[in-house]
Amino acid sequence: MNILTFDIEEWYIEKVYNRGREKQYCQYDDYFTRILELLDQYRIKATFFCVGGMATEFPNVVRQIAEKGHEVGCHSNTHQWLNKMTQQEALEDTRTAVDALEQLIGQKVVSYRAPAFSIGEKNKWAFEVLAECGIECDASIFPAARDFGGFPQFKEHVPTLVNYQGITIKEFPIPTTKLLGKELAYSGGGYFRFFPLWFIKSRMKKSNYNMCYFHIGDLLPGPKKAMTKAEYEEYFRESGTFMNRYKRYLKASLGRNAVFEKMEKLVSSDRFIGLKEANESIDWSKAPKVKL
Repeated sequence: MNILTFDIEEWYIEKVYNRGREKQYCQYDDYFTRILELLDQYRIKATFFCVGGMATEFPNVVRQIAEKGHEVGCHSNTHQWLNKMTQQEALEDTRTAVDALEQLIGQKVVSYRAPAFSIGEKNKWAFEVLAECGIECDASIFPAARDFGGFPQFKEHVPTLVNYQGITIKEFPIPTTKLLGKELAYSGGGYFRFFPLWFIKSRMKKSNYNMCYFHIGDLLPGPKKAMTKAEYEEYFRESGTFMNRYKRYLKASLGRNAVFEKMEKLVSSDRFIGLKEANESIDWSKAPKVKL
């Protein structure tokens, strides 16, 4: 099972943090069109996790996703990390986002991914929030250490029924592989840009469960611009020290040569499906159960 997902927030982030530069909008539009054409070519129905702000500020992007038959999932309302919120703030954020997306596309939104996979041991209450907002499937658990969350205590590496406070959510954790004694992701984001394609394919072939995740920003060519201290602190809500900004710059800039073509080679080499089809194909009565 190879699941293909995209996190959609770039237009909204550009408007909120960079005052909406037309050149950036055009670049996002171009790569978004290329993604939709690629999926049409290989008859793939993917899942696109969209921030609620995309539905209100850039409805045409979300509408195109739904009209192409792809699943629209929720990626928060304003792309704020859940581990930076209280439970009540997260509830209001998620409820607002789900409502905006559903009102736009006229369909139920039942899948969710937290920005930066920011559900971990300290904010497990997020599953209560998701259930209250009608979410049935989650793809937020990153079963390894991570800057903005991470759940290294989560030991299942396949679709799992997560139970918290009597609530059950179908969880699709991010696949990881052990390298130099550490659990690392390899199938999306900066990891996909960093690792060579042969390595990614070899890891995927060893598993019956894989999930790739991409941002349009991950697929753009050329180095990223380093953030100023003020920009970093406004966006990440933590100290914008030189080291923090430099680490983020390196992670965002590595491996940007022909990364879209790299993704195209991957998705053309095997069958990929979205979260909706994956959910429908799984016999959940046989899935592992984890009580948090």
